[in-house]
Amino acid sequence: MKQWRLAGQGAAALAGGMGIGRFAYTPILPLMHSQAGLSPRLGAALATANYTGYLAGALAAVVVPRLLHSRWALRLSLLILAATLALMPLSPSLWLVLRLVAGIASALVFVIAVNAVLPRLQSHHVGWTFGGVGAGIAVSGMVLVGGSWRTAWWITAVLTVACAIPAWHLSGSSAPATVAGGTRSRHFTALLTSYTLEGIGYIIAGTFLVAAINETASGPAGTSAWIVVGLAAVPSTALWARLGRRWSRSALLMVALLVQAVGIALPAVLPSVAAALVSAALFGATFLGVANLAIALGTELRVPHAVAILTTGYSLGQIVGPLAVGPLLHNGYHQALLISAGVVALAAVVAQPLRRLA
Repeated sequence: MKQWRLAGQGAAALAGGMGIGRFAYTPILPLMHSQAGLSPRLGAALATANYTGYLAGALAAVVVPRLLHSRWALRLSLLILAATLALMPLSPSLWLVLRLVAGIASALVFVIAVNAVLPRLQSHHVGWTFGGVGAGIAVSGMVLVGGSWRTAWWITAVLTVACAIPAWHLSGSSAPATVAGGTRSRHFTALLTSYTLEGIGYIIAGTFLVAAINETASGPAGTSAWIVVGLAAVPSTALWARLGRRWSRSALLMVALLVQAVGIALPAVLPSVAAALVSAALFGATFLGVANLAIALGTELRVPHAVAILTTGYSLGQIVGPLAVGPLLHNGYHQALLISAGVVALAAVVAQPLRRLA
């Protein structure tokens, strides 16, 4: 029971800090295009601001490790995140600043919550904790169907506060880390490079998937696909953790990356509602699994502050992704999805040296 309570607290933190506070921008983006006159280039800039903030938050956890164990840092981050979401409809001139601050808060919530549960929970409980991100995505997708873009932001603020309540007493673990040896350090370098590439590839799809689907599919296909992403993500990390009992995490990481690459490419290759829903299911079933597997491998390699370092690399990738495809967006989002799929496939190739791990 104690394991499930801790997993639930971590899941609530990740649902508010990531699934809602961070990823709700994806289904809100089309509403802002149509109702607020947001241009694709400014939409990409807002995404980049958020990812820059996420990088700053991850770096803060590396530079000031005590943040990883601070209950008050988690609480304050969740409340600041909710405030930035509530202010989005009120201060268009501050959009870039608000998304920047939201990114910092999201990163701190992520690293503190993961640091809290990873050393204390069995692998399948950790999997369900990561599933909180998927639950947040699904819930926000469901409640944001229709309505105005302003109402959508206020709803996300309320949902984030609701998630902060069960996460209020979660605090980081103080378990000491040990330093990796030479061979393990080389493995960690391969893992960090692969995970950084995943950050580049996945975030392009994570930001623009709904808008890309809406370009060719009729009706609420894009929003429906985003709900599917969340629903598929909820059990995915527990499933990948269970598979990790039978197969090596390194092999599963490469499989998850390749499956994700196929899912991302589908809407660009087959522009139909069916392809969009399959794409959403594959994306949802893998992007949290990749994160869970990569962080578990980093912890296994016993690199100090592995979660914060990997999150920093991931964050760098997320900044590069929208910037790299920004010039292509005036032609639509499908080219961006193909580039995203290619980068994720490259991440699988770069992860090959990890297969030598026992």
